[in-house]
Amino acid sequence: MKSMVIGGIILIVALMTGTYFMAGDSFALGEDYINDLTMLGGVAIIGITTFVALKYVNQIKNDTATGELAEEKWDGIGEYKNNIPVGWGMLFIATMVWQLWYFFIGYPTSQFSQIGQYNEETLEYNAKFESKWDNITEQELSGMGQSVFLVQCAPCHGVDGEGIGGKAHNLTKRMSVEQVKNVVNQGSLALGSNPAGNLGYALGMMPSKEALINVNTGMPITDSEIEVVSNYVANGMKDTGAGADIFAGVCSSCHGVDGKGMGGMSPNLVEYDDALVINVLKHGKKGIIGTMPNFEGRLTETQDKAVATYLRSIGE
Repeated sequence: MKSMVIGGIILIVALMTGTYFMAGDSFALGEDYINDLTMLGGVAIIGITTFVALKYVNQIKNDTATGELAEEKWDGIGEYKNNIPVGWGMLFIATMVWQLWYFFIGYPTSQFSQIGQYNEETLEYNAKFESKWDNITEQELSGMGQSVFLVQCAPCHGVDGEGIGGKAHNLTKRMSVEQVKNVVNQGSLALGSNPAGNLGYALGMMPSKEALINVNTGMPITDSEIEVVSNYVANGMKDTGAGADIFAGVCSSCHGVDGKGMGGMSPNLVEYDDALVINVLKHGKKGIIGTMPNFEGRLTETQDKAVATYLRSIGE
């Protein structure tokens, strides 16, 4: 036993020395009581753990079983009817009490946490932000939108919004002919990054070309008609020729005769209105260089409207 105690003391000294060399520079004893308590706790853990281990090792080597032997035996091996150690029982009960305290009262359910503090401060700041800009002007919205755009959108769309040489959507133009054709052929699955392809409009997601019927002919829309109506929409819906007729027969039932989305029931095909930009920011969309992420929770409602205002100011 004497040699074990000596070995334990040597082990404690070695562990404390190692702790000091590993973390000693982080502790200025006497200057910060938190650091002092931390170091004291480390020393206590090392000492208690070592001596408890030595105690039980000594018991394993020297103790013999005593008490009343139970009648039941398994393969000739019996058990003694001994009570559990008092200390073990008290620790077991204390652990259950601590569990109930931790679950119903203690951290993290109702105590301080850095994440909780961050969330509270973020919500408080957002509320102040929205209150500050309750009566924001159109000019202020555009300026705010430009700031948000340069930080959140310019990495893909370019600082001028022109899509970095065709690598992303050119936001200075409402739509290109190819983009319109892509949406007509595939439906809104060509837009939405969410599985349903739904951008949140009341009329739901746009079907693919197989389900688009030209009421003027009573037949599904053809590839040649898609080409004509795509040019019509991409060029601002200004002419009154075949493109306008096809649009009236196929698209106006959802987008309205003027293409402005029937008061927010479907996407506005004429300009970047607030509803369209907010829905895209909320749901994301598939693009040329990949899937645009959604910005839900990252921008406030005022910032969403500001981005829409800025995009209208740089559009043709």
